[in-house]
Amino acid sequence: MKSKFQNIALIGKYAKDGKDSKNPQNHSGSSVVTSTARILQSLTHFLHSYGANVILEKETAASCDFSHSEIQNTDQIGASCDLAIVVGGDGTMLGFGRRLAPHGIPLIGINQGRLGFITDIALDQIEATLAPMLEGHYTEDFRSLMIGKVIRNERCVFSTLAMNDVVVNRGATAGMVELRVEVNGHFLSNQRADGLIIATPTGSTAYALSSGGPIIHPGLSGWVLVPIAPHTLSNRPIVLGNDAEIMIELVSGKDASANFDMQSLASLTRGDRISVIKSDHQVKFLHPNGWSYFDTLRKKLHWNEGVA
Repeated sequence: MKSKFQNIALIGKYAKDGKDSKNPQNHSGSSVVTSTARILQSLTHFLHSYGANVILEKETAASCDFSHSEIQNTDQIGASCDLAIVVGGDGTMLGFGRRLAPHGIPLIGINQGRLGFITDIALDQIEATLAPMLEGHYTEDFRSLMIGKVIRNERCVFSTLAMNDVVVNRGATAGMVELRVEVNGHFLSNQRADGLIIATPTGSTAYALSSGGPIIHPGLSGWVLVPIAPHTLSNRPIVLGNDAEIMIELVSGKDASANFDMQSLASLTRGDRISVIKSDHQVKFLHPNGWSYFDTLRKKLHWNEGVA
């Protein structure tokens, strides 16, 4: 059979210098790179058998020593490819999903991580699952993005996209922060807490969920605001439409920061405002036919355990 997709980009989880970037003393990153390289090699041969042209993402290729393959950076992939296959965990998918979203390229995720809410193809089922998808048998799944900005003295000093969440956090050794929250210019609340999360439906199963927020189906056009350990227990999560502009002002608090998908970080000073609005871009995921969001929840959250 021939692939519906002519130019397919392969992107893999990699560790710089063969180390775990969160722990320089942990060399387990080497095994991650080795495993990723093997998977990418196998995928390359498989995709070639379907007549597809395979392109390796530049940083992935350098980490996995794929110098003999066609290599492109993310912008080049966006201009030339009609599909990207991402091997890694949800964090890898979040990073490249944001970067490729403006190009409208669909993404398929192969789960090399632990949870796999958005990288849903198991390692032992790659070829069997991909084969019908390459022939055009798949389910499309669109996920919204947020634009997060840090505004200081009426000037934007930081701006980025987020697929999961925007989080305002207190400092590691500091006390609570005080935040003023507005929605579409209307005062909503003052919050004294360890922080505040603004999550998309995709991010509602991440940090927001562990902080007591609700799960939002990705088909809904909404966001959830979830306080982190609020001083006042009546400060509860609230679901808003994603056509709103949310503005958070840091009234007080030392060493506070704004995190975007926990991958981009901006340090905050008193008086800074964090603006969050909906992006015009979406991330397009492709899932195997028969995929269901509810199946994913049940499996990942172990809702079926203990039931005969």
